[in-house]
Amino acid sequence: MPARPIRCIAALLVAASLAACAPSSLQRDAPDASVTTIPRATDATACRPPPDVQQPQHVVGYGSLMQDESRMRTAPKAGPASPVEVRGFRRGWFARVDAVGFSTTYLGVHADAQSRLNAVVYAVDADELAATDRREASYCRIAVTPGAIRVLQASGQPPIGQVWIYVSKPESAAAPSAKFPIVQSYVDIFISGCLEQEQRFALSGFARQCVTSTQGWSEHWVNDRIHPRRPFIHQPKARQIDTLLSHELPDTFARIRIE
Repeated sequence: MPARPIRCIAALLVAASLAACAPSSLQRDAPDASVTTIPRATDATACRPPPDVQQPQHVVGYGSLMQDESRMRTAPKAGPASPVEVRGFRRGWFARVDAVGFSTTYLGVHADAQSRLNAVVYAVDADELAATDRREASYCRIAVTPGAIRVLQASGQPPIGQVWIYVSKPESAAAPSAKFPIVQSYVDIFISGCLEQEQRFALSGFARQCVTSTQGWSEHWVNDRIHPRRPFIHQPKARQIDTLLSHELPDTFARIRIE
């Protein structure tokens, strides 16, 4: 066989092997037909479409916005959060923001027809939605269809009006690294919010689902709690959080380093 065809076949085999080895948490699957696809446009209107001010507005919180204290800092007048399951999105550690020097990897979501995640949904007014846009400046806000939301609260009702979720921009997705690790202070906010929902609404396994439905847990994970030898002083739920994480992610949790 001539040398040129052999080189072409070899190149195709290498490309195929690289694609097969790509981290599954960063692969982009076909979006659910019921969920708006994530825009790549840099146009602000494409990334954050104007809300219909004639309709009630709601936000899905799946990371730090699940915690009452964190959420209320941005939306102090927001209605109470209700636990929900949202179909058509994959949560993971792949949100990278623009930063000078060392920073962290945050939670984000991508559209994924085969995935679901547990979260909270809460009502906001126009000012609070604008404030949340500023807080989540590195994400795009897209609409979630009502059919993609399942209310987990026994007496809860589906949100009426527009429902938004903040999604990771595909061009900024990246796995945790030594320079951009997962940090325990952010994990604490996320998991403590999950525990709040589990305890408030007696949702057995809700916090566990937060861990197991999140992809991309990594050995690039640092414990940046203040005085970590006595973490309960600064993070009252430290023992509950660590017990949950060590049970669900034993190998990764054992490699966390203290900063």
